[in-house]
Amino acid sequence: MVRTEFPDIERMSVIDLGGRVEAWQRAPVRPAHVHVVNLEPPAADAPSWVEFDHADACDLPSAIKSRQYDLVFSNSVIEHLGGHARRIAFADAVHALADRHWIQTPYRYFPIEPHWLFPWFQHLPVAARAYVSRRWPLVHTRGPTSTGTLDAVMGIELLSRTELQAYFPKSRIIAERVGPLPKSIVAVR
Repeated sequence: MVRTEFPDIERMSVIDLGGRVEAWQRAPVRPAHVHVVNLEPPAADAPSWVEFDHADACDLPSAIKSRQYDLVFSNSVIEHLGGHARRIAFADAVHALADRHWIQTPYRYFPIEPHWLFPWFQHLPVAARAYVSRRWPLVHTRGPTSTGTLDAVMGIELLSRTELQAYFPKSRIIAERVGPLPKSIVAVR
């Protein structure tokens, strides 16, 4: 889908907010330059066409904020930022860094929550989510303690189309589907 939306991606300078160097090394397309910004260090050395910075995408250092890119890319990050105010700061950074973007997030109303692989997990009360998280064998994000589990549960907020559109009002919202169901949504501009 990215190539369809950005057929010239091989000639682009891309900043990936919250991404991983390794993902770009495995990607079927390779932009001219990729700048990965993440709070976690890369697992491997970056190739010459990838730049890495350890930084918060919601509070970028001025050295990054002052640059311009052809495309801002972010895959499954906005739901991990920690609330509405941080999502606004993230969206502001996206708008400041480039005119074009691809911001993907799991869709709140897909029946299987992607971090826990549990049906309708995202619609359960917080206490029930924490209970399931401590016991469900397919959990992706389990805290080491009851408090850690609660933090993990409360730290992920899946978005609806309306919310994503509010953060990116000039974008088209497209769906990535599994059969007829939207699995994730993408703000594209």
